[in-house]
Amino acid sequence: MDDLVWDQGVVKLAGVPGRQVDLATLARVAGGMPESDAVRQALDGEPGLEATRFCTPVHSTWAAGVHAAVVEVVPDTGFVKVLRYLVVHDCGRLINPMIVDGQVQGALAQGIGGALYERLVFDRTGQLLTATLMDYLLPTASEVPGAEIRHVETPSATNALGARGAGEGGIIPVNAVIAQAVEDALRPLGVQVDAMPLTPDLIRQWFANFSARGDA
Repeated sequence: MDDLVWDQGVVKLAGVPGRQVDLATLARVAGGMPESDAVRQALDGEPGLEATRFCTPVHSTWAAGVHAAVVEVVPDTGFVKVLRYLVVHDCGRLINPMIVDGQVQGALAQGIGGALYERLVFDRTGQLLTATLMDYLLPTASEVPGAEIRHVETPSATNALGARGAGEGGIIPVNAVIAQAVEDALRPLGVQVDAMPLTPDLIRQWFANFSARGDA
Protein backbone atom coordinates (compact mmCIF):
# COMPACT_ATOMS: atom_id res chain seq x y z
CA MET A 1 0.00 0.00 0.00
CA ASP A 2 2.95 2.32 0.56
CA ASP A 3 3.63 2.28 -3.18
CA LEU A 4 0.15 3.55 -4.06
CA VAL A 5 -0.32 7.25 -4.74
CA TRP A 6 -3.68 9.01 -4.93
CA ASP A 7 -3.62 11.76 -7.54
CA GLN A 8 -6.63 13.65 -8.95
CA GLY A 9 -9.08 10.76 -8.73
CA VAL A 10 -6.60 8.12 -9.89
CA VAL A 11 -4.59 5.56 -7.89
CA LYS A 12 -1.08 5.22 -9.31
CA LEU A 13 1.73 2.79 -8.62
CA ALA A 14 4.73 4.85 -7.56
CA GLY A 15 7.68 4.60 -9.90
CA VAL A 16 5.79 2.66 -12.58
CA PRO A 17 4.40 5.01 -15.23
CA GLY A 18 1.11 3.94 -16.71
CA ARG A 19 0.15 1.61 -13.85
CA GLN A 20 -2.97 3.23 -12.50
CA VAL A 21 -6.68 2.71 -11.90
CA ASP A 22 -9.39 5.36 -11.83
CA LEU A 23 -12.07 5.86 -9.20
CA ALA A 24 -14.84 4.56 -11.46
CA THR A 25 -13.09 1.20 -11.80
CA LEU A 26 -12.55 1.01 -8.05
CA ALA A 27 -16.23 1.76 -7.51
CA ARG A 28 -17.27 -1.07 -9.81
CA VAL A 29 -14.97 -3.45 -7.97
CA ALA A 30 -16.17 -2.36 -4.54
CA GLY A 31 -19.75 -2.70 -5.71
CA GLY A 32 -19.33 -6.37 -6.52
CA MET A 33 -18.46 -6.03 -10.22
CA PRO A 34 -14.72 -6.83 -10.31
CA GLU A 35 -12.54 -6.21 -13.31
CA SER A 36 -10.51 -9.32 -12.51
CA ASP A 37 -10.25 -12.15 -10.01
CA ALA A 38 -6.98 -10.68 -8.78
CA VAL A 39 -8.70 -7.49 -7.72
CA ARG A 40 -11.45 -9.45 -5.99
CA GLN A 41 -8.87 -11.42 -4.03
CA ALA A 42 -7.08 -8.22 -3.08
CA LEU A 43 -10.31 -6.93 -1.55
CA ASP A 44 -10.98 -10.26 0.18
CA GLY A 45 -14.42 -10.22 -1.35
CA GLU A 46 -15.54 -7.38 0.94
CA PRO A 47 -17.43 -4.65 -0.93
CA GLY A 48 -17.23 -1.07 0.18
CA LEU A 49 -15.76 2.18 -1.00
CA GLU A 50 -15.89 5.61 0.56
CA ALA A 51 -14.46 8.77 -0.92
CA THR A 52 -14.74 12.35 0.29
CA ARG A 53 -13.96 15.50 -1.63
CA PHE A 54 -14.52 19.11 -0.68
CA CYS A 55 -15.35 22.13 -2.75
CA THR A 56 -14.82 25.67 -1.52
CA PRO A 57 -16.63 28.12 -3.81
CA VAL A 58 -14.66 31.22 -4.65
CA HIS A 59 -17.79 33.39 -4.60
CA SER A 60 -21.06 33.26 -2.69
CA THR A 61 -24.36 33.37 -4.55
CA TRP A 62 -26.77 35.64 -2.74
CA ALA A 63 -30.50 35.25 -3.29
CA ALA A 64 -33.08 37.99 -2.81
CA GLY A 65 -36.76 38.16 -2.03
CA VAL A 66 -39.71 40.20 -0.81
CA HIS A 67 -42.48 39.00 1.53
CA ALA A 68 -45.87 40.56 2.32
CA ALA A 69 -48.70 39.39 4.55
CA VAL A 70 -52.33 40.23 5.26
CA VAL A 71 -53.48 39.23 8.75
CA GLU A 72 -56.65 39.41 10.81
CA VAL A 73 -56.55 39.99 14.57
CA VAL A 74 -59.61 38.98 16.61
CA PRO A 75 -59.86 41.28 19.68
CA ASP A 76 -61.98 38.93 21.82
CA THR A 77 -59.71 35.90 21.43
CA GLY A 78 -56.39 37.49 20.53
CA PHE A 79 -56.11 35.04 17.66
CA VAL A 80 -54.10 36.03 14.58
CA LYS A 81 -55.07 34.53 11.25
CA VAL A 82 -52.81 34.87 8.22
CA LEU A 83 -55.21 35.58 5.37
CA ARG A 84 -52.71 35.98 2.54
CA TYR A 85 -48.99 35.59 2.19
CA LEU A 86 -47.05 36.65 -0.90
CA VAL A 87 -43.45 35.75 -1.69
CA VAL A 88 -41.44 37.14 -4.59
CA HIS A 89 -38.20 35.19 -4.69
CA ASP A 90 -35.10 35.38 -6.86
CA CYS A 91 -32.83 32.35 -6.57
CA GLY A 92 -31.38 32.67 -10.02
CA ARG A 93 -32.02 29.98 -12.57
CA LEU A 94 -34.76 27.60 -11.40
CA ILE A 95 -33.43 24.11 -11.95
CA ASN A 96 -36.50 22.46 -10.41
CA PRO A 97 -39.33 24.99 -9.87
CA MET A 98 -41.55 22.52 -8.00
CA ILE A 99 -38.83 21.80 -5.44
CA VAL A 100 -38.22 25.53 -4.96
CA ASP A 101 -41.95 26.17 -4.43
CA GLY A 102 -42.05 23.37 -1.86
CA GLN A 103 -39.04 24.80 -0.08
CA VAL A 104 -40.64 28.24 0.14
CA GLN A 105 -43.98 26.84 1.33
CA GLY A 106 -42.35 24.66 3.97
CA ALA A 107 -40.16 27.50 5.16
CA LEU A 108 -43.24 29.73 5.45
CA ALA A 109 -44.93 27.14 7.66
CA GLN A 110 -41.88 27.04 9.90
CA GLY A 111 -41.76 30.83 10.04
CA ILE A 112 -45.44 31.09 10.98
CA GLY A 113 -44.80 28.60 13.77
CA GLY A 114 -42.09 30.81 15.20
CA ALA A 115 -44.14 33.97 14.77
CA LEU A 116 -47.42 32.81 16.28
CA TYR A 117 -47.20 29.45 18.03
CA GLU A 118 -43.86 27.95 19.05
CA ARG A 119 -42.65 29.03 22.46
CA LEU A 120 -39.95 27.65 24.75
CA VAL A 121 -40.97 27.97 28.39
CA PHE A 122 -38.58 27.23 31.27
CA ASP A 123 -39.14 27.10 35.01
CA ARG A 124 -36.90 28.82 37.57
CA THR A 125 -34.49 25.88 37.62
CA GLY A 126 -34.02 25.93 33.87
CA GLN A 127 -36.22 22.91 33.23
CA LEU A 128 -37.94 23.04 29.84
CA LEU A 129 -41.71 22.95 30.35
CA THR A 130 -42.71 22.72 26.68
CA ALA A 131 -40.78 19.57 25.84
CA THR A 132 -43.54 17.58 24.15
CA LEU A 133 -46.13 18.22 21.47
CA MET A 134 -48.74 18.34 24.25
CA ASP A 135 -47.19 21.62 25.37
CA TYR A 136 -45.27 22.93 22.35
CA LEU A 137 -47.75 24.31 19.86
CA LEU A 138 -47.13 23.86 16.14
CA PRO A 139 -49.17 25.24 13.24
CA THR A 140 -51.26 22.76 11.30
CA ALA A 141 -52.33 22.92 7.67
CA SER A 142 -55.36 25.00 8.64
CA GLU A 143 -53.15 27.73 10.13
CA VAL A 144 -50.75 27.95 7.18
CA PRO A 145 -52.06 29.66 4.05
CA GLY A 146 -50.95 28.60 0.62
CA ALA A 147 -48.17 31.00 -0.26
CA GLU A 148 -48.65 33.08 -3.39
CA ILE A 149 -45.21 32.58 -4.91
CA ARG A 150 -43.73 34.55 -7.76
CA HIS A 151 -40.26 33.95 -9.17
CA VAL A 152 -37.76 36.37 -10.64
CA GLU A 153 -34.86 34.62 -12.36
CA THR A 154 -31.67 36.66 -12.33
CA PRO A 155 -28.91 34.19 -13.21
CA SER A 156 -25.88 34.27 -10.95
CA ALA A 157 -22.66 35.18 -12.69
CA THR A 158 -20.56 33.19 -10.21
CA ASN A 159 -21.38 29.67 -11.40
CA ALA A 160 -22.10 27.85 -14.64
CA LEU A 161 -25.69 26.99 -13.69
CA GLY A 162 -26.63 30.56 -12.85
CA ALA A 163 -28.32 29.24 -9.70
CA ARG A 164 -28.60 30.88 -6.30
CA GLY A 165 -29.57 29.53 -2.90
CA ALA A 166 -33.22 28.78 -2.17
CA GLY A 167 -32.88 27.25 1.28
CA GLU A 168 -33.42 30.19 3.64
CA GLY A 169 -35.23 32.84 1.62
CA GLY A 170 -38.62 31.44 2.56
CA ILE A 171 -38.16 31.71 6.33
CA ILE A 172 -35.83 34.58 7.20
CA PRO A 173 -38.37 37.45 6.77
CA VAL A 174 -41.50 35.68 8.08
CA ASN A 175 -41.34 36.73 11.73
CA ALA A 176 -40.70 40.37 10.87
CA VAL A 177 -43.38 40.43 8.18
CA ILE A 178 -46.08 39.01 10.45
CA ALA A 179 -45.00 41.23 13.34
CA GLN A 180 -45.28 44.31 11.13
CA ALA A 181 -48.67 43.20 9.80
CA VAL A 182 -50.01 42.69 13.34
CA GLU A 183 -48.55 46.00 14.48
CA ASP A 184 -50.26 47.72 11.57
CA ALA A 185 -53.58 46.05 12.46
CA LEU A 186 -53.21 47.22 16.07
CA ARG A 187 -52.11 50.73 15.19
CA PRO A 188 -55.10 52.32 17.00
CA LEU A 189 -53.82 50.70 20.21
CA GLY A 190 -50.38 52.26 19.85
CA VAL A 191 -48.77 48.82 20.17
CA GLN A 192 -45.15 48.25 19.26
CA VAL A 193 -44.55 44.55 18.66
CA ASP A 194 -41.37 43.64 20.51
CA ALA A 195 -41.98 40.03 21.53
CA MET A 196 -42.57 36.74 19.74
CA PRO A 197 -44.48 34.54 19.39
CA LEU A 198 -47.63 36.62 19.13
CA THR A 199 -49.78 34.40 21.31
CA PRO A 200 -53.45 35.12 22.04
CA ASP A 201 -52.55 35.87 25.67
CA LEU A 202 -50.07 38.54 24.63
CA ILE A 203 -52.48 40.21 22.22
CA ARG A 204 -55.37 40.15 24.71
CA GLN A 205 -53.04 41.81 27.21
CA TRP A 206 -52.38 44.61 24.73
CA PHE A 207 -56.11 45.16 24.34
CA ALA A 208 -56.54 45.11 28.13
CA ASN A 209 -53.77 47.68 28.57
CA PHE A 210 -55.43 49.87 25.96
CA SER A 211 -58.78 49.67 27.78
CA ALA A 212 -57.14 50.38 31.14
CA ARG A 213 -55.72 53.62 29.79
CA GLY A 214 -59.26 54.74 29.07
CA ASP A 215 -58.67 54.93 25.33
CA ALA A 216 -61.31 52.36 24.41
